[in-house]
Amino acid sequence: MNDQPSSTTSPTITYDDFLKVDVRVGTIVAVDPFPEARRPAYKLRVDLGPEIGERKTSAQVTAHYRPEDLLGRQVAAVVNFPPKQIGKFMSEVLVLGFPDEKGEVVLVRPDKTVPNGGRLY
Repeated sequence: MNDQPSSTTSPTITYDDFLKVDVRVGTIVAVDPFPEARRPAYKLRVDLGPEIGERKTSAQVTAHYRPEDLLGRQVAAVVNFPPKQIGKFMSEVLVLGFPDEKGEVVLVRPDKTVPNGGRLY
């Protein structure tokens, strides 16, 4: 099963709909292997600033990133989804990325360092 959205555009939404999705910037502060995942992945801990704190997630980003490449990298993450059980691991946020030409994840990040916890607008 592929959880990726289709390549067609989604229905039009209102600005209020957009505001319901809370996308924040955070810094990856820990990267651990996730050998029990069905697809190759890492367990990440992301510092989302003093208001939100650190949150855990898993990310299928092993095709483009080594753990040392991820540590200290800022990323964008959705912080207001409910936690999701992934095997024995509880994912608390969704780190965002785009598919490359092979469908592998390329992470979204700001092009300049910004304060952790900043909200996308």
